[in-house]
Amino acid sequence: MFNYFGELMKIALTFFYNMTSYMGFPNYGVAIILLTVVIKILLYPLTVKQVKSMKAMRELGPQLKALQEKHKNNKVEGQEAVAHLYKQAGVNPLAGCLPMLIQMPFLSGIFYGIRNFSYVSHPSFLWIKTLSGTDPLYILPVLAAITTYISSQQTMTDSSQQNKMMLLFMPFMIGYMAMKFPSGLGLYWVVGNIIQIIQQRLLGHTSVLPS
Repeated sequence: MFNYFGELMKIALTFFYNMTSYMGFPNYGVAIILLTVVIKILLYPLTVKQVKSMKAMRELGPQLKALQEKHKNNKVEGQEAVAHLYKQAGVNPLAGCLPMLIQMPFLSGIFYGIRNFSYVSHPSFLWIKTLSGTDPLYILPVLAAITTYISSQQTMTDSSQQNKMMLLFMPFMIGYMAMKFPSGLGLYWVVGNIIQIIQQRLLGHTSVLPS
């Protein structure tokens, strides 16, 4: 399935490159940006559901912590109290998982599509001589790590030690991969993260729990 979506993303990337060529400035870097923007727009309804679910869980954080502390000696009562809180607040703790699972084939497809793409011409973009090679100045890996950290911080549902470790590990991993993989993939990560940060910021101003 991932191979299918990967080939689909290659076709889409070629389409956007041809569009830039038709407009008089053939450039695969611009094509990657356009493809990323379109993918994010198409997946926006799923992003809304995912962000709202995570925000609801974050807003319930203090109450969940209080219930866990209150029923720390009785796990059954604790689970029942937590389930009642979710029901009362109209929150499904698994609601954020389904949008993520639906997005996975598209995100994996664009990952493999860009990583394995063959640039027939105009492979350069700004300071990068070829998008099929690594970033010689390491600008994209650094930006990928920073934007991943900001995006992950926005969606963190609680400040547990495990989440704090993930908050540090994910940017490091993405930055390292952006150093080793083609810079076209790093460009996709940076643009995608920036759009994600903007979307999450716009969706994060109001409470999603009933007052």
